[in-house]
Amino acid sequence: MLFGGTMPTFAPGRRPMSPGNRAGLGAALVLLVIVSAVESGNRASAGYIGLLALVPVVAALFAVWQFVLGAGVVAMVVGAVFVSQSDDVGQSAMTYLAGVMLATGLAVAAATLRQRQADRIADLLQLASVAQQAVLRPIGPQVGSLAVSGRYISATAAADIGGDLYEALNTPYGVRIIIGDVRGKGLDAVRLASIVLGSYRHVAYERADLKSIVADLDRAVARSVGDEDFVTAALVEERGGTLTIVNCGHPAPLLLRRGLVIPLEPPAPAPPLGFMPEVRARVERLEPGDRLLLFTDGLGEARREGEFFPTADRAWRLLGHGTVGDGLASLETALVDWVHGRLEDDIALVLLEYSGPDAGASVPVPSWEVGAAGS
Repeated sequence: MLFGGTMPTFAPGRRPMSPGNRAGLGAALVLLVIVSAVESGNRASAGYIGLLALVPVVAALFAVWQFVLGAGVVAMVVGAVFVSQSDDVGQSAMTYLAGVMLATGLAVAAATLRQRQADRIADLLQLASVAQQAVLRPIGPQVGSLAVSGRYISATAAADIGGDLYEALNTPYGVRIIIGDVRGKGLDAVRLASIVLGSYRHVAYERADLKSIVADLDRAVARSVGDEDFVTAALVEERGGTLTIVNCGHPAPLLLRRGLVIPLEPPAPAPPLGFMPEVRARVERLEPGDRLLLFTDGLGEARREGEFFPTADRAWRLLGHGTVGDGLASLETALVDWVHGRLEDDIALVLLEYSGPDAGASVPVPSWEVGAAGS
């Protein structure tokens, strides 16, 4: 849904043979054959011709109005042939044909209204997608001393547009990354995601520590939402080879190091943005080659037949080799295969790799940060 390419457009009246059109015409054809077979065995009267009125009605359930009209015309022609060959060419037979004509007109009208509604929904989804693309900018491939790749995995086509967000910035205080998930769906979620990212893109360059950034973002969310709305988020900072993480109700990032997968849980839980979180930082010393996976809860909730996707078990095999972009592509492939192509929620992923300290980039860790055992 995000990053790259544009949605295909078609000239008015030149629609492709979509699965819906094929289904509508197929069902109409089957019904036409059945009615024709029954009527062929009843040459003495035209009693079954009225059933041909169902042909355009069935087509209208799935196909566009042009195909519905075509199905109705074919049904009327077939009905007229049977009437001409029947021994009972009277008022009742002509009434049947008139019924087929009336049903065709009503079915065309119904298909037109359904098609207009579907087009309106498609336009709204496209606008929401464009809005989301404006919110989520491409990140990477290199930000400071980190190789970075971001990926947005859309749920099924029928799902609402989500409010997952991420950003990576190279600031005077080091590389800073945020990943978050807005409660809810639709344009309201995209609007709140844009507020969070807009605030973050400003304060990440202005605030000396992540705790102050969290406070600023919390105020921005509180001003913009109701009492039950919130944003989970994890903020990461890398400077001089030191990794600092604060977590506001978000899934813990995974550190990939020498074949191990280590969840970086916070020293103490904190509520999401919007609920005045008091965060404590987790600090790790990075080694060259370390990778860090940030993700939204759609990854943790992806399941098939009640079994959740084994992210931690597969993380090193999927993410520990090749470029960070290759790693996320492998994870997406394995995830989509696991759920048989049907995700319940959108998923945002960010994969980082530490390549080593930049010359002169070492910056002291501020005193407010509370350490957790590094390597």
